Amino acid sequence: MNPPILELTDRARDVFRTVVENYIDSGSPIGSRTISKLSGLNLSPASIRNVMQDLEELGLLAAPHTSAGRMPTDSGLRLFVDGMMQAMAPSMEERAAIESRLSQAGPVEEAIAATTAALSGLSACAGLVFVPKREIVLRQVSFVPLSAQQALTVLVAEDGSVENRVIDLPAGVTASSLIEAGNYMSAMLSGLTLSEARAKIEGEIAAERAALDGAARALIDQGLAIWSEDSGRRPVLIVRGQGRLIDAAAAADLDRIRDLLDDLEGKQEIAQLLDSAREGDATRIFIGAENKLFALSGSSVIARPFHGLDGRVVGVVGVIGPTRLNYARVVPMVDFTAATLARLMS
Repeated sequence: MNPPILELTDRARDVFRTVVENYIDSGSPIGSRTISKLSGLNLSPASIRNVMQDLEELGLLAAPHTSAGRMPTDSGLRLFVDGMMQAMAPSMEERAAIESRLSQAGPVEEAIAATTAALSGLSACAGLVFVPKREIVLRQVSFVPLSAQQALTVLVAEDGSVENRVIDLPAGVTASSLIEAGNYMSAMLSGLTLSEARAKIEGEIAAERAALDGAARALIDQGLAIWSEDSGRRPVLIVRGQGRLIDAAAAADLDRIRDLLDDLEGKQEIAQLLDSAREGDATRIFIGAENKLFALSGSSVIARPFHGLDGRVVGVVGVIGPTRLNYARVVPMVDFTAATLARLMS
């Protein structure tokens, strides 16, 4: 258990802040002589060394084997983020860069991915967005014949996105059956999700209220089955900007970067972590070994949920980067991106 920041002396807080801020800027440990020159504390290197030793005993600083300097531990970074950090709101230019992605035409998923890419570029981290498996809400469905055995199903969603799938035609399907099935689905199922549509269709057929011939019924059933299965397989995690994780400081620690990229390949684990941030409205910050997933790579994740028009959580947006990322700058940027995505979903 870390001591509250108020339990540290003013001298210890000043030295600690200098170590953390230098580490965030450079990714390197800092020695007592450098601190005495940078901090303006009017303390001798010997006095600073004594303070750093005290902070190390508290578990807030550590000395790498290759250096006599000190750097913050994960616990130290947590104390800094929770008790000392002064957040910096995104600039007008940064806000504009994120908001500009909302006006892009195309499916919502593409706008979300583009916004995440903008966040990645501005934060110098990899951008993450987690959207739970979301069923398409139907607006219009049509079937276009391709051959005697196959047809193209064209689905237009409420958000304006258009998706196509090739399906095998059941026996006995004619051109008129294709038109009949498409008209029926568009009229009956508009505004429903795929699971709601399937339940309604099955109910109508079971109650014999569906004025459809057998071929059209089979076609509708097969089309809904394929779309429902496809929806269940949709990727729920978008990662943008992995290359930004490899900077000059990271190049000296290739093993850590390799571990981090391996973490990103394990998308299921990352998705589970982001899913845990869905509860509540607050920004969640996961620092290094606080989460076992990043024990090897020494990475941090900043994540915040965003909401739809009905107020329910739609997904989670965030970034992943080294523990030395600029929390004061990136946390408000993630918050603003979440608010931007909420407007997109409204």
